[in-house]
Amino acid sequence: MAKDHLDKFSSRGSSPGRRLRQIIEKRAIILPGAFNAFSAELIERAGFEAVYISGAGLANGVAGVPDIGLLSLAEVAAQTGYIARAVTIPAIVDADTGFGEGVHLVRAVETFESTGVAGIQIEDQEFPKRCGHLPGKRLIPAKEMVQKIEAAIRARRDPDFMIVARTDARGVTGLRDAIDRARRYIDAGADVIFPEALETAEEFQKFAEKVDAPLLANMTEFGKSPLLSADDLSKMGYRLILFPMTLFRTAARAMEETLAVLKKEGTARGLLGQMQTRRELYEVIRYADYERLDQQIASSMKEKKRRKNGRPK
Repeated sequence: MAKDHLDKFSSRGSSPGRRLRQIIEKRAIILPGAFNAFSAELIERAGFEAVYISGAGLANGVAGVPDIGLLSLAEVAAQTGYIARAVTIPAIVDADTGFGEGVHLVRAVETFESTGVAGIQIEDQEFPKRCGHLPGKRLIPAKEMVQKIEAAIRARRDPDFMIVARTDARGVTGLRDAIDRARRYIDAGADVIFPEALETAEEFQKFAEKVDAPLLANMTEFGKSPLLSADDLSKMGYRLILFPMTLFRTAARAMEETLAVLKKEGTARGLLGQMQTRRELYEVIRYADYERLDQQIASSMKEKKRRKNGRPK
């Protein structure tokens, strides 16, 4: 079972990047954000075709720290590996500013590609980065971002491994610069363009009209951007509609409310109707598959021992 799950893509003759490219060539899709492997499994079970590994989700939910570039490549890669192995749908991982320059980014691409994701997202902020919807961001020169994109492309082994280039220019130097940067990033070879923190529906429309490439729209809540529908964004030309922290935020509120009840009442009896049952949990994490695998291993070891001792059945 475990090996079958790890080899899920090779048997289909198509890499995660190729599969995701084929999907967005046909239609726009919603891309929910996961903050751990279990949330990614829920996303897949809900019928979504791809998953986004949220940098903010990992920083906030796994390490309990702000999303300002505090997690190392090794920490993010470890969580990415758990998620990529847990699901069969392709995943894009938020790689922030690429964990450095030049050879550092090359190593990051090699590392993430080996985890089995479909691609990475890198952005044109200075390190340490800030949340894209907060003030105080600083940009690297567009020329440096172009060099990063070119380095990422050289580093990938699979030509279908996707490089998503995010520009934070709208909130720093304005929409025109965001469009100009996006065009340069496309010329450098970026596969998808992610304009962060556009502020009106008109800006989303104008950006789509001016930038000829697959586009990602970020519908994060409580930020600078209006919460447009996936249908409206699809009509504008966006192919990936990202909801990076929606699942995390709703889960966090549910946990707060649960803890308040538990502290007040001292029992979970009144919360049972709000819980995922043990059986439902085990279905998500494929508990029965692991039990079968354990039984198969035990049976195989027993048979090997019998043969070694030379006893007939």
